[in-house]
Amino acid sequence: MHKRVMDSAGPAPDDLMLSVEQLVRHVRHSATAGSLSTAASSALGRLGREGPQRLSELARAEGVSQPNMTQLVTRMERAGLVRRTADSSDGRGVLVEATAAGLDVFRQRRAERTEALRELIEELTEEEQHAVQLALPALARAIADRRERP
Repeated sequence: MHKRVMDSAGPAPDDLMLSVEQLVRHVRHSATAGSLSTAASSALGRLGREGPQRLSELARAEGVSQPNMTQLVTRMERAGLVRRTADSSDGRGVLVEATAAGLDVFRQRRAERTEALRELIEELTEEEQHAVQLALPALARAIADRRERP
């Protein structure tokens, strides 16, 4: 894979990181459907994108302990956003899956974040809009490539 060197005349990596953090914070806070905590929003988003998962896998993917994920799933279950089901591949295992209500909240939150990003992009010049439309998918591709490497 061909790697490009960052232009030394461009923003410093620290400045780019600050920009990414501001963007993520802005877009994340624009999603209000379901009044979810950051952790619940992240877990519900993962279940919405990737489908049912074992509690241990969900905890690992979200970078939290299994007891913390168990507590979070219990709260989300009480709110009607997720349910636990038997794992058909392992009779002792339990899967966590988003309910129809949980998927609705996931879709609403994604739509809210999408709208917030669209509004930001519309405030940019045409040249800046083009740069964002090239850069964001390229960064997503780089992340996907890293995940595929052994």
